Amino acid sequence: MTALEARNITKLFPGVVALDSVDIAFESGRIHCIVGENGAGKSTLIKCLTGVYQPDDGEIFIGGRKCGPPGSAIFKKVAYVPQEIDLFPNMSVAENLFLPYTQSYFKGLISQRKIQDKAWPFLEKFGIKVAPDQLVKDIPISSQQLLQVARATVNEDYEALMLDEPTTSLTTDDSAVLFNIIKRIKADDKAVIFISHKLEEVFGLGDEITIMRNGEMVSHSRIDQMDSASVITQMTGRTIDQNEVFFARRAPGEKLLEVEHLTGARFTDVSFTLRAGEILGFYGLVGAGRTELMQAIFGHLAVYSGTVKLRGIPHKLGDTSHSVSQGLIYLPEERKKYGILPQLSIRENVSISVLDRISSIFGISPAKENALADEVIAAYDVKTPDSQKAIQFLSGGNQQKVIIGRAMICRPKVLVFDEPTKGIDVGTKTEIYRMMRKLAEEKDIGIILISSELEEVRRCSNRLLVLYDGRQAAEFEAQADKDEILRAVIGVKDSARKNMNSGDRWRKIQ
Repeated sequence: MTALEARNITKLFPGVVALDSVDIAFESGRIHCIVGENGAGKSTLIKCLTGVYQPDDGEIFIGGRKCGPPGSAIFKKVAYVPQEIDLFPNMSVAENLFLPYTQSYFKGLISQRKIQDKAWPFLEKFGIKVAPDQLVKDIPISSQQLLQVARATVNEDYEALMLDEPTTSLTTDDSAVLFNIIKRIKADDKAVIFISHKLEEVFGLGDEITIMRNGEMVSHSRIDQMDSASVITQMTGRTIDQNEVFFARRAPGEKLLEVEHLTGARFTDVSFTLRAGEILGFYGLVGAGRTELMQAIFGHLAVYSGTVKLRGIPHKLGDTSHSVSQGLIYLPEERKKYGILPQLSIRENVSISVLDRISSIFGISPAKENALADEVIAAYDVKTPDSQKAIQFLSGGNQQKVIIGRAMICRPKVLVFDEPTKGIDVGTKTEIYRMMRKLAEEKDIGIILISSELEEVRRCSNRLLVLYDGRQAAEFEAQADKDEILRAVIGVKDSARKNMNSGDRWRKIQ
């Protein structure tokens, strides 16, 4: 049975054909994966299928019934889980789960006790290890992501469940829980639409795959009729070498960053050195303390003890402005929340970091501001008609390019990339990796790469440090053995720790 179908869907925006005559159908009891580069039209299609957008042409059918305009009741048959966390942080888990309180099983007066009692089965089903009365802001990000999935299925009358990049904030264990739940939902004869840039998830979970490019449906087939290489080629229109490595291939230079016995709220006694022209990877499970460590070095979080030197000089902690002025810049994981000013233009997002350089007693110089923005757009190949476009309307990959370009005009010595390819397609990932390598090799910048993707840190890092429960578990050379790294990640004590000096490192890479 066809649960959800789109016929000849076309959606136009000024100067852009976002969807071009797309035909797609989702069958009950099947997991249907949609893949494509950022900007391929996936998000626009989602918004049409969930009633957010009105297509300029075409028809949508849910359960065989033709849909009316956006807001029609029939769209409630499509349950949707967005990629970004979209919860009320100052309300309880139970309140977020059931809002609005119009579900059929709530009869009569509604009390906190009543909704908390109703919440427990959902929390248990989805493996969410929190209490119903906890505030959402106080639970882990991975639990928040699972809570969004649970919330989407509260109305059991849905016929299709749409998941947009649902594992971006999940640990490996949480992802496994989610995949088991998705398989049970499929067994309940619901249609599941799974959107992901992680092809290993697509091939491990899906029954069917649709590939989109430039607003068009390029192909549709059973998942067992495809392989990763063919999917990537159809997504990007070009061949991408999945074995290419991106660590810097020049001898590392002077010591840029020296961290000794640093301790904070989520990390303990961490020491490491970063040299000019190298990429140092940090890997570990979600919650291992990687982000907290870097935010403390940057000055955003408190340091309890330990020291940091930047280019041999004791670094002032607890002051992010000082860090930026000294060439230490942190690029956050949640770029849409902390990395951009979404309502402002690309031009304004670029210039905000160097207002002192483009201002005078007469105010900001429009000519200098435009020149800076155009320089970033050209240098980092940002896909946009011009610098006046609001940055929120760029794809995730293009937003990340603007963020990198903005950092570079501050003339950094150390760049910290926190999950730089989160929610970014495979083609743009390769562009980001090459940018990092170029910055290390040609600009002599020391780069720290925090990533939850093992292959990413293995392909990009000259050295790799593993954190476990806030402590250093091991250090590895470039492209070290996966099993050894994974043993360190889960805290196995006899994992090989390989300490190599810079000379040994350079000989090994060459």
